[in-house]
Amino acid sequence: MIYMGDLAQVARDLVAPGKGILAADESTSTIQRRFEAIGVENTEPNRRAYRELLFRTRGANEFISGVILYDETIRQKAADGTPLVKLLTDQGIATRTLSRGTPRSARKRASSRSSSPRC
Repeated sequence: MIYMGDLAQVARDLVAPGKGILAADESTSTIQRRFEAIGVENTEPNRRAYRELLFRTRGANEFISGVILYDETIRQKAADGTPLVKLLTDQGIATRTLSRGTPRSARKRASSRSSSPRC
């Protein structure tokens, strides 16, 4: 159970000076457009490898306080078997996913408030 003091600390951590929230919640169709632009096939292994590359970036935790994840990502594992979420939490980066039931307009508002560019 999260208490008000804990919630306040999480909020302070997320908006720490020099840090931002990374919106890495591209749907399969959105990531397809990114991949097509660079000639990469939109397959689950390629999406996993792309996310692993982002999440293993050395020093990312100096600039990223939290990551919004796509539903698929919370079940993916890195090439070595480590859950992708663990790659982030081991660096002290908070993770959350927007529910599939979240209205598209709410997802858009949440990602537009991010202080970091979309990945």
